[in-house]
Amino acid sequence: MIHSGASRAWHPSTLGRGAGARGARRRLSASPGPQVGKRSAPRAPPLPGTLSFGTGSGAPVTVRSSQLQVGHRGRCCSMGESPELLQQGRGPVPVRRQRPAPQGLREMLKARLWRSCSCSVPCAWALVQDLLPATRWLCQYRPREYLAGDVMSGLVIGIILVPQGIAYSLLAGLQPIYSLYTSFFANLIYFLMGTSQHVSVGIFSLLCLMVGQVVDRELQLAGFDPSQDGLWPGANGSILNGSAATLDCGRDCYAIRVATALTLMTGLYQVLMGVLRLGFVSTYLSQPLLDGFAMGASVTILTSQLKHLLGVRIPRHQGLGMVVRTWLSLLRSAGQANVCDVVTSTVCLVVLLAAKELSDRYRRHLRVPLPTELLVIVVATLVSHFGQLHKRFGSSVAGDIPTGFMAPQVPEPRLMQRVALDAMALALVGAAFSISLAEMFGRSHGYSVRANQELLAVGCCNVLPAFLHCFATSAALAKSLVKTATGCRTQLSGVVSSAVVLLVLLALAPLFHDLQRSVLACIIVVSLRGALRKVWDLPRLWRMSPADALVWAGTAATCVLVSTETGLLAGVILSLLSLAGRTQRPHAALLARIGDSAFYEDATEFEGLVPEPGVRVFRFAGPLYYANKDFFLRSLYSLTGLDAGRAAARRKEQGSEVGVGEGGPAQGKDLGPVSSRAALVPMAAGFHTVVIDCAPLLFLDAAGVTTLKDLRRDYGALGISLLLACCSPPVRDILSRGGFLEEGPGGTAEEEQLFLSVHDAVQTAGARHRELEATDARL
Repeated sequence: MIHSGASRAWHPSTLGRGAGARGARRRLSASPGPQVGKRSAPRAPPLPGTLSFGTGSGAPVTVRSSQLQVGHRGRCCSMGESPELLQQGRGPVPVRRQRPAPQGLREMLKARLWRSCSCSVPCAWALVQDLLPATRWLCQYRPREYLAGDVMSGLVIGIILVPQGIAYSLLAGLQPIYSLYTSFFANLIYFLMGTSQHVSVGIFSLLCLMVGQVVDRELQLAGFDPSQDGLWPGANGSILNGSAATLDCGRDCYAIRVATALTLMTGLYQVLMGVLRLGFVSTYLSQPLLDGFAMGASVTILTSQLKHLLGVRIPRHQGLGMVVRTWLSLLRSAGQANVCDVVTSTVCLVVLLAAKELSDRYRRHLRVPLPTELLVIVVATLVSHFGQLHKRFGSSVAGDIPTGFMAPQVPEPRLMQRVALDAMALALVGAAFSISLAEMFGRSHGYSVRANQELLAVGCCNVLPAFLHCFATSAALAKSLVKTATGCRTQLSGVVSSAVVLLVLLALAPLFHDLQRSVLACIIVVSLRGALRKVWDLPRLWRMSPADALVWAGTAATCVLVSTETGLLAGVILSLLSLAGRTQRPHAALLARIGDSAFYEDATEFEGLVPEPGVRVFRFAGPLYYANKDFFLRSLYSLTGLDAGRAAARRKEQGSEVGVGEGGPAQGKDLGPVSSRAALVPMAAGFHTVVIDCAPLLFLDAAGVTTLKDLRRDYGALGISLLLACCSPPVRDILSRGGFLEEGPGGTAEEEQLFLSVHDAVQTAGARHRELEATDARL
């Protein structure tokens, strides 16, 4: 890097054209800074009015600024040096910064252990604040600015949680009281441990569905009748075979035992991920994968609620093809539909959907969302109670909902072992949705969240409530959006929501005894409206990225046709295959010069570009590693019209001097086999240098370095030079460690092989070739 002193007497007329001149102007106008490069010993700073720069061959040269001018292509030279001589050199070369000696593994572990074990009052308080972020932001709370919005949003979310909690108990196959427990404790724990100010943590439809599937499976294995639900009259004692009679509790008791064991294992996995700093793992669940999973799971949820909308009794199918088999059972049982439930479902769906559309249309004019679900539940409960719909028409109702809290109970280790594998999927889905929502709201409101702390918070929202008869929770998008729209400023709104749920738990829960289950199913179906609408995003996603669209469609289809767990696994596999496919066959092109500038672009994409005579500039827009090294060579050989590997091997076999025929760039996109473009004729080469633009080269592995070394050897056997331009520091380090830049036989010095820009490499290649031609002419 050029260093200047206090005097910079430069006239604009002395500056040449191109990137070099612009770079010189930028460097000369910048303030003095430290040198970038390796230095054997500290050097004195340049004197005022002088410039110091590396020459690439020895010690830095220091000259007065009055003795310098910018030569051809914006390169610096002294007053006595001609531009013709400059064309043969490299010009100013950046001096690389000397890196500190790497710390050994033993010393690094010892230092980290010392920092972890050292204890003091400030360190202990900082640890408490990290684990309980509420202790930090509560000290900075501004009641006059924040309290009104927090109270309003907390009341609205609490009102929404009551009907949704009762409704989502259908998905989990549990009694409504457990959903209320879950909503109460999850909000309090996340209030203390969460780092997001706007996320609403509680019951989530996708997790309720996954919990319900595990609960149904274990109930069936325990001998309970899978065609009965816990809320049907008399279902608590219905058994399929005699094995359930050996249990010390009924269906509802065993169901919550399974759910709490599953929840505890899910929370332990999430806490373990947070302790091990694995918050980044959730980022591998791409947005198309999550959208496709939400779509497929929403179809599954909709299918599971149809029997409640129609008032028919069909078994809850498990395993492969659950959705298809449920639809077949519904078609066979359609004649047994309960007329009262069908009419109630139709009226509730119309009211709820109309209210949602009006709320969306006039959202800007409504300070608080309409509590449509609560109004529908209140009206439906009154109609069912005074109309005696359960006794007169056999319509299923919620039944007895007790008040107060149950005594804590430890989940059974035997059940925890049985559901350990199922808990992995729940932990991954809950963590992915929670972290992604927290980061989304953090970006939109200008604050940062900690992914690992979010894992700890959500994990504790599952671990601690598992002893209090709760089931799995995570962040929910719909309630988080409502929370933000109603003026939420901090997580204090979660405490207000818990207070609303607590009021229902202590006093109001028995009032929902006569609430029809078809009404609860309608609330669940309407809540899926946003997820089901994502299907209209598929055409736009296909136009933007077909690979992402395939991940979306594959994940959704697998969830619907196979199962939700298999759909999640299929989505992860498709995402990884998509990533591998993009890096395995990246775009490759030959570059040409844009007019008389110092910039180069794809000759097939732009018109009027000027190819450099005797030089082929190749760009590979991706990493170079073991999976795409063959594609890299095929692309290079095809576009340059010369199979260097085959040509070098043939020359070696023939043992005689063989020229290389002139071959232009290949036409079309078919890269064909490696040897299809080789052309060997006894004449001069059509090009003398190949420049590889390494700016898009993200990384190299051992196979990539070996490929470049073999390529340089083959080109060298044919009298062709291989130069690299625009290499990033990590790529330079890999090339250096891989022996690509070793000096002496078998290696090339860095300053002779790597260039800061494509234009610099092209100009240097031309200067070297002209020098060789002049030497041959003299000989």
